[in-house]
Amino acid sequence: MSERKKALLVDDDPAVTDYLQIKLGSRYDVVAVNDPTRVVEVARSEHPDVIVCDIDMPVMDGGAVCRALAQAPDTRDIPFLYLTSIVSPSESAQLDGVIAGRPGVSKHAPMVDILARIRAVVSA
Repeated sequence: MSERKKALLVDDDPAVTDYLQIKLGSRYDVVAVNDPTRVVEVARSEHPDVIVCDIDMPVMDGGAVCRALAQAPDTRDIPFLYLTSIVSPSESAQLDGVIAGRPGVSKHAPMVDILARIRAVVSA
């Protein structure tokens, strides 16, 4: 039996992380952070297999989160995926699933597509 993967969700909206915890919880061990300034600290303590991060957040946006993780030797190699509402599912497809230079998917995509994108990033 394979070990369950752990996903770290980063979104300033607790409703989003609560929803995703429910949807992803049957497949992943899920840890959520609603304060993006805590991501590096939580990633260091939780050792996630993937980080799923919103882009448009106050105080620290997804790009700043990604840069902070990349600067820390113990978090820089964790697979990272943007989950954002700034692109539609069709725009995400037109961008070949790359948003701001990183793998990404629209929050408005069907959950099956979001799960497939997470699996692809974890497996890469």
